[in-house]
Amino acid sequence: MEYIGAVQMVVTAIEYDREPTAAELDAIERELPLISAEVELLDVQIALLDRTPSPLDARRLRRAQNRVLAEWAALANRVPSGEAA
Repeated sequence: MEYIGAVQMVVTAIEYDREPTAAELDAIERELPLISAEVELLDVQIALLDRTPSPLDARRLRRAQNRVLAEWAALANRVPSGEAA
């Protein structure tokens, strides 16, 4: 009996088993505030899945949504580090 998995690992190891490049790490670092805001929004949404939102919950949800929008706008307005304004 032949195992195909061992053969496939050799084919795909070069492409997917690598560390992120410096450019990829920089991109992640630039997007980190947006990622954090999206995680916070997801936390609020998960907390509200099984209950009716109170006025405090609704305010928390709005604040998380507004933070995500603000971070999206800030990210869109940033000039990439390689380009001059």
